[in-house]
Amino acid sequence: MADRSFLDWPFFDTAHRKLGDALEAWCVGNVNASHSDDVDAECRALVRKLGDGGWLRYCVPAAYGGALETLDVRSLALIRETLARHSGLADFVFAMQGLGSGTITLFGTEAQKQAYLPAVARGEKIAAFALTEPASGSDVAAMETTATLNGDDYVVNGAKTYISNGGIADFYVLFARTGEAPGAKGVSTFILDANAAGLDASERIEVIAPHPLATLRFDNVRLGHDALLGEPGRGFAQAMATLDIFRTTVGAAALGCARRALDEATERALTRKLGDGMLSDNAVTQATLADMVLDVDTAALLIYRAAWLRDVQGVRNTREAALAKLHATDSAQQVIDKAVQLFGGMGVTVGATVEALYREVRALRIYEGASEVQRVVIAREHLKAYRR
Repeated sequence: MADRSFLDWPFFDTAHRKLGDALEAWCVGNVNASHSDDVDAECRALVRKLGDGGWLRYCVPAAYGGALETLDVRSLALIRETLARHSGLADFVFAMQGLGSGTITLFGTEAQKQAYLPAVARGEKIAAFALTEPASGSDVAAMETTATLNGDDYVVNGAKTYISNGGIADFYVLFARTGEAPGAKGVSTFILDANAAGLDASERIEVIAPHPLATLRFDNVRLGHDALLGEPGRGFAQAMATLDIFRTTVGAAALGCARRALDEATERALTRKLGDGMLSDNAVTQATLADMVLDVDTAALLIYRAAWLRDVQGVRNTREAALAKLHATDSAQQVIDKAVQLFGGMGVTVGATVEALYREVRALRIYEGASEVQRVVIAREHLKAYRR
C-alpha cells in the first residue's frame, strides 16, 4: 500500500484529504491496470466511468458542473497521482479532459463554456489539445498551421501531430497561425468540432505505452468567428497559461507511477529469498530502496508546493511548476528503473507491473514541455530573480 502520510502536509486541507481517500477507495473497485487490445474503446469507457464517478467535475468550474468554484491544482495533482498509481490510461483520460478543456475554462465566452464544459464534466464529450506539429514540438512559436480569414470564416490548413485523444475526441482546442504579428504573437486559438469538414484524424500513432494518438490534417477547414477563443493573436499566451496550470500535474502523474514502482519493489524485497535471508536484508537493496524513497518524497514536496503556490498564494508559479515537472518525471524514470532491476528478468517481462510502468512513464519527460525546456525555464527564472 502506497504511503499516504503526505496528505497530512500543510499544503492540503480537509477537502483534499477526503478527496484522496474517496478516490483511492473508488479506484480499488473501478480501475484495472491491465488493458484491452482496443485502446480507443477502453478510453471511451474510462471517460464515461470517470464522469459517472464525479471525478471529471474537478476539470471544470462549478458554474459549468464542476466540483469547485475554480480549477484547483492540488486537487488535479492529487487525482492524477492516485489514478496513475492504479492505471496509466485512467490518468491519461482524466488529464486530457482537463487539458483539452482548460483553455475554454480560462478564455472562453459564456456560450462556449456552456456548450462544452458541462459535457466534459459528465464524460459526454472527449476533449483534446492540438498544439504540437510535425516541424515544431517544443518551439510552439514556429508552428505552420494557418487559419486565414476569408469573409466571415477562418480557413484552416496544415497539420498537428502526437495529439492525445486524436481520432476519438469530440472536439479539439486548436492553435493556428493567424498572422497578427511574427512568431508567437501571431497565433490564435479555436474550438474545432471533430466532425468538421476537411479534418482528417485517421492517421494513428502507436507508442510504447498504448494511448490514442493521431496526426490531424486540415484541408480548408472552415471555422466561424464563434469558434475563436479569446482575442486573435493571443493563442501562444493562452496555451502557456493553460500549460502553467496542468504542468504541475504531469509531475504528479509521474509521482503516482514512482509510488507504484516503490510499492512493487518493496514487496519484492520483502518476499524474495536471497541465500538464508530475504532480498530486503541485503545492504545494496536497502540503499536502492532508500534512493527510491528520497526521490519520491522530494518529488511530492516540489509538486504540492507548486500547486499550493498557485491555489493559495495566487501567484504565477512558472519556476516552481518547472522544477516540479522536471524533477518528478526524471526521478520517476530512475525509481522505476531501480524497481525493474530489483525484479531481474521478471522486471522486463511483458505483463509485469514494473515493465508497464517503465513504458508508461517515459513520455512524461517529453510532453507539456520536455525536460530540456524545463531547465531553460528554471535558469531564466533564476537569473531574472537574481538580477532583481
